[in-house]
Amino acid sequence: MFTAVLSDVDLLKNSIPIIAEIIDEGIFNVDQNGMSLVSPDRTMVSVVDFKILSSAFDEFKVEQAEQLGINMANLAAVLKRVKSSDKISLESTKNRLRIKVLGGGTRTFEIPLIDVKVEKPPIDQLQFSGSVEIDSKVLEEGVADAELIGDSIVLEAGPESFKMMAKGDISSTELEIKKGEGGLTNLTVKQPIKSQYPLDYLKKMIKASKLSPNLLLEFGPDYPMRITFRSIDKIALNFILAPRVQE
Repeated sequence: MFTAVLSDVDLLKNSIPIIAEIIDEGIFNVDQNGMSLVSPDRTMVSVVDFKILSSAFDEFKVEQAEQLGINMANLAAVLKRVKSSDKISLESTKNRLRIKVLGGGTRTFEIPLIDVKVEKPPIDQLQFSGSVEIDSKVLEEGVADAELIGDSIVLEAGPESFKMMAKGDISSTELEIKKGEGGLTNLTVKQPIKSQYPLDYLKKMIKASKLSPNLLLEFGPDYPMRITFRSIDKIALNFILAPRVQE
């Protein structure tokens, strides 16, 4: 059994509904460090890697480590009823997660804990060729531009610049940002790398930009990409996305 109190409810309001768009259900591992979840989507195209640290909570008490199987849509629906000015408490029972919303009275929701079978994907084995730290809005713009052209986006990075591109039968778009320009915080690439990714997943993932003003992209040539949104000492939301291999 664990109990927790959270004042900064936007940490969950700005992450769980996005996760729910990608995976149907998942297992939260709860221990003294906080709550974490690693789960692939049904198509195995993407993986959600989420952690909210115990230090993000006002109170966080764990009697013993436990696993909570949760339907993500149910949890997201409850969080949509929570205002940013509210405070919430979480409590696990034998077969339910009790969520109390404190603010203008006390509202109590209970959602069932379910039996979830999830094989943890070997994401720790990924080795990326390069990394790009950029303003979250830059990726939002690149994805929005690419959506006008097609259903995928090409990311390209070299020692001096980062590009996002899309090409259709008659149209194309390109956003380039160079070292030293605003919006590009860090670029670590030894050799030029290029890979293509599906936009339908990226459109969902970039909604997590509410969590952090900047993000980290790690990828390689025709290789999975990891996109990381992080708030120090509070939360980390990573997405792994498989490439669309170019013909």
